[in-house]
Amino acid sequence: MTMLSRITGFIRELVFASIFGASVSPNMDAFLVAYRIPNLARQLFAEGAFSQSFVPTLSEYHNQQNLQHTKTFINHIVGNLSIILFVITAISIIAAPLLIIIFAPGYIQDHSRLSLATTMLRIISPYLLLISLTACCSAILNSYDNFIVPAFTPVLLNLAMIAAAIFLAPYFSQPIIAAAWGVFIGGILQLASQLPFLKKINLLPKPQICWKDEGVRKVIKLMGPAIIGVSMAQLGFIIDLFFASFLRQGSIAWLNCSNRLTGFPLGVFGVAIATVILPHLSRKHTSNSQLEYSASMDWALRCILLIGLPSAIGILMLSSPLLITFFEHGKFNTFDVIMTSRSLIAFAIGIPSFMLVKVLAVGFYSKQNIKTPVKIASIAIIANIICNCILIFPLAHAGLALATSITSSLNAGCLWYILLKKKVYTPQSNWAKYLTQLGFASTAMAAFLWFTSSPLQKWTQWDSLERIWHLGITILLAGIIFLLCLFISGIRYKDFKPKTTTG
Repeated sequence: MTMLSRITGFIRELVFASIFGASVSPNMDAFLVAYRIPNLARQLFAEGAFSQSFVPTLSEYHNQQNLQHTKTFINHIVGNLSIILFVITAISIIAAPLLIIIFAPGYIQDHSRLSLATTMLRIISPYLLLISLTACCSAILNSYDNFIVPAFTPVLLNLAMIAAAIFLAPYFSQPIIAAAWGVFIGGILQLASQLPFLKKINLLPKPQICWKDEGVRKVIKLMGPAIIGVSMAQLGFIIDLFFASFLRQGSIAWLNCSNRLTGFPLGVFGVAIATVILPHLSRKHTSNSQLEYSASMDWALRCILLIGLPSAIGILMLSSPLLITFFEHGKFNTFDVIMTSRSLIAFAIGIPSFMLVKVLAVGFYSKQNIKTPVKIASIAIIANIICNCILIFPLAHAGLALATSITSSLNAGCLWYILLKKKVYTPQSNWAKYLTQLGFASTAMAAFLWFTSSPLQKWTQWDSLERIWHLGITILLAGIIFLLCLFISGIRYKDFKPKTTTG
């Protein structure tokens, strides 16, 4: 389901690039700024900080309390969350111009983009309330081992935005405004799709406001440092947006397109594994099953590297062919491809780190230790600011992407070191052998891509079908070589079955 979500999200980006363009129009940049603001608030108060605090607490209720106590806790959480989100949404609508200036100060000198972004932010703002309640419902379903429905709901948002771009855009004087309405409609669909499944397990929330509930207080206590932690993580994106708003027109869109491609393996596998393993590790922590806890973490890290390394190599070495094949249509021109390729390569370097951070952080969240990731994120964000200031001058928007990759590696390294130091996680045997096997397969795959790559001029001359055919064959053969080398080196499917001991 996560794969389907990312595929429809990718199609959405293709449609948007074709219809709205990038460098040829300021409209796409304005939409991305407006869309980023409620997305940030969503990650602060819902999917990020809220889920990290709510899921471990709900897992305790699920294991130790009866159904009625659990339902009461859920009702109080949803009631309190709704009130907070309603106030934040109202503030976002009223203060929309100020928020746009704060997040993209470069727009102060561009009244048309400022006005357009303000209009779209006011349309999109209710999405914050809708998607945050959706995230709450998803957390409940995940805690009860229903991962399919929550993973599918983003598909509805993507389909709504695609439909809006195709069918509603012609009716607006500024066609990009249709995309904002697509976000709003998608939020409604996402929330509505969850409710029948909550009712099926007799956990459909009936919002009640109660701040004295012991479980609510525990979640709020955990959310404090969690919000700071997510704020630190998202501050990197805000900083990138801040710097990019001063760069040439199209920089934000180039970063967005490249981020979308590198986010594909992260979203399909990194987020999916982290989502599944959080309630699992929380239950192992509650039951004091340290050996199984450590073994599960070890399994997740091995899977992440198995996917992250070849993904990074493939996207890095096929950056231009990927962009030419999928994005060079309509208003997205060859110049956009060249500029986006630069930031795509920079982001690709950090793919394994992006994915590792997702899983390593869960090792702390599942034990209700949120302060440690916050401290590490603080260090990473300071490093991000420094790297941005250094790299933006020689590399422009690509420097912002490279800074993100560098600081993500720092974040992952610190998380891993502390997990080991505190003996939260004990690596199982044969890690040196496993990394050697991965290195061998990755090197063979990289060599194949290097020696078989066609000149960029040929890719631009081929029509769409030729591009898709050549790209598909290249990726298929590269994947076969990678898997074959893994097999030759001794890796088997059974090696990825989680073990219950650390030997």
